[in-house]
Amino acid sequence: MGRLEHRTSPRRTYFVTTKAWGNRGIFQSSEIAKIVVSRICECRTDAYLLHEFVLMPDHLHVLITPTRMTSLEKAMQLIKVGSSYQIHRMLQSKLEIWQPGFHDWTIRDAQDYGAKVRYIRMNPVVENPASSPEDWEFGSASGAYELDAPPESFTG
Repeated sequence: MGRLEHRTSPRRTYFVTTKAWGNRGIFQSSEIAKIVVSRICECRTDAYLLHEFVLMPDHLHVLITPTRMTSLEKAMQLIKVGSSYQIHRMLQSKLEIWQPGFHDWTIRDAQDYGAKVRYIRMNPVVENPASSPEDWEFGSASGAYELDAPPESFTG
């Protein structure tokens, strides 16, 4: 079975989900979660605009717009490979961190954009590690991270 092909276009906005290897709760570790979130934020501006994100114990959701010079695949590779490298160094282990690939959804309009923002922000509440979106340290709803404004076409 081959890998899922992604039909991506420059300057489009995507809702992306990727999972931890074997759906393990590896990101429950605060040290590991901080590495992943730091990597997501480090790649912002050079590789993509970062609109929203949430790192859950076993998966990641991001809402990003890759830059003109970066494909969606490259943006996700920067996050996953970069964070894996740093986690391996910290743990002194070659433990698998991420499942291969990711699932993406091309944002079509302002309503779609808003629905994905709400989904990302509410994910910690629905899955129950937090009582409010702002209480989840590893998500953009916490207000602790610099984000990019929505693309003009989605601001209505």
